[in-house]
Amino acid sequence: MPKRFVLRAGAIAAASALVVIGASGSASAHVTVSSPDAKPGGYAKLVFRVPTESDTASTTKLVVSLPKDHPFAHVGAQVKDGWKVEKKEEKLPAAVKVGDVTLTKAITTITWTATAGGIPPNDFDEFSLSVGRLPEGVDALTFPADQTYSDGEVVKWAEAAKEGADEPEHPAPALKLAAAVTPVAATTPEATSSPDNLARWLGGGGLLAGLVGLAFGLRPRRAVAAAEK
Repeated sequence: MPKRFVLRAGAIAAASALVVIGASGSASAHVTVSSPDAKPGGYAKLVFRVPTESDTASTTKLVVSLPKDHPFAHVGAQVKDGWKVEKKEEKLPAAVKVGDVTLTKAITTITWTATAGGIPPNDFDEFSLSVGRLPEGVDALTFPADQTYSDGEVVKWAEAAKEGADEPEHPAPALKLAAAVTPVAATTPEATSSPDNLARWLGGGGLLAGLVGLAFGLRPRRAVAAAEK
């Protein structure tokens, strides 16, 4: 089989695989949460990305549930043009201490309702919260969300993802909390100089190898020159 044909077939197969991956990625889009500054014990901005997975209907409402077992003492909602925002406060099943504050009630849901066209078909928008304090000793927080479409359909993003299993069809938005940064221990002069010494040895070895190669490269030329004389 000609080599040119093999290379062309490989290129076509790779392009086809990329198309399939892209299509599956767009089909599995869902409501997610992320944060640029979330750390245990601190305040954070939470960003909920909401795609409209419909060719004909728009997203007109988003309801986000906040964790009741790890309530926030402060919740500020982003004010967006074309959307009305509402906070719902509830009494907690039991008092929870958050920092220096003991909470008996907390904001448990945030609702954004479109006052205009909402999120058009196949587009997305983002909704932000400012919350704190984040709990310590917790790896992740989940935020179940209800997404309502203009045709009346309600999609509940509330399924828990299990480690080692396939992602559920409608996973709840989950935020992993970054661990606190551990200070780097001071290094001793010996430890600090070790990488430098290694680099110097490697550099010297490379120079020596180069000189040896150059010498071998010159030997044939000198032999030829001697023979011509």
